[in-house]
Amino acid sequence: MSNPINLKVNGVDYAILADQNTPLLYILRNDLQLFGTRFGCGLGLCGACSVLIDGQKMHSCDVPLWDCAGKDILTIEGIGTPDNLHVLQQAFIDEQAAQCGYCVSGILITAKALLDQNPNPSESEIREALDRNLCRCGTHNRFVRAIQKVINSS
Repeated sequence: MSNPINLKVNGVDYAILADQNTPLLYILRNDLQLFGTRFGCGLGLCGACSVLIDGQKMHSCDVPLWDCAGKDILTIEGIGTPDNLHVLQQAFIDEQAAQCGYCVSGILITAKALLDQNPNPSESEIREALDRNLCRCGTHNRFVRAIQKVINSS
C-alpha cells in the first residue's frame, strides 16, 4: 500500500489507506460503513451501487479508489436524513415506489443526477435516465410518478 487517498464523502474528508485498485463500493461499505449503496451485479450493469462523483452518476463497483482521489462523492446517506428527507425521498414514499428497496438508493441517486442536470425532464427523459437501473419488483412506473411529482411541485 502507498499513501492514503483523500476522498470527500457526503461532505466529510477521509484519508483512505487501501489498495488503489479497490472498488469505491467496497470502501464505502466496508471502511466507511455506508451501507445504503448496494452491491448488485458487481459489473456496473444494474445501478444498485450508484453514487454521484463530482455531480456525475457513477457505478461505484466499477470505479477504482485511485480514480476518486480529491473528488466529491455523494451517497444516498448524503441526500437526506430520516428527520429531514430529500424531496425525492418523500415523493418515493408518497408514491409507494419502493417495494423490496434493494434498488431504490441507486434509483434515487439516478433521479437526483437527472434533476440536477435537467430540472424539468419529460417522461421519456426520466425513463431513459432510469433505463440502466434494474428493479426486479417492476415498480418503474411508480419511480417515474414520484419523479414527476417532484418536478410538478417545484
